[in-house]
Amino acid sequence: MKPLRIWETTVTSYSYPSPLSDASFRADETRARLDVLARFLDSAVRVPGTNIRFGADALLNLIPGIGTLTSKGMSAYLIWEARRLGVPTGTLLRMVGNVGVDFVIGAIPLVGWVGDVFFRSNLRNMALLREHLDEAHPVRWPLRR
Repeated sequence: MKPLRIWETTVTSYSYPSPLSDASFRADETRARLDVLARFLDSAVRVPGTNIRFGADALLNLIPGIGTLTSKGMSAYLIWEARRLGVPTGTLLRMVGNVGVDFVIGAIPLVGWVGDVFFRSNLRNMALLREHLDEAHPVRWPLRR
């Protein structure tokens, strides 16, 4: 028998089966979080009296350099999460292309700021992600067994 030293402790973890612990629930949770992020970036605010919406992406692109890096960093996070959820490489490349087009449009002074309002790369990427998740992890709300 091995002697127990004072600084050694044994931690026992218990695992209980739960309908909330499976992969499809985590995918649903991630889908909801990324949907909020995409809407925040592309369509958070409506211009009063019109049907035009814009988000933080368009506003951040008004700040040269840092704003563009911040908005594209959040877009890259959405793509990274899509990769983690098992989105095929072809779809990931389309998502990267959407962000690339948004970056090129945003790089043009004045015209790019208006273009950011109408080319919503994050909502497009979210639609691609949603299409994949609908096949791989169908929505299970409300949870039932």
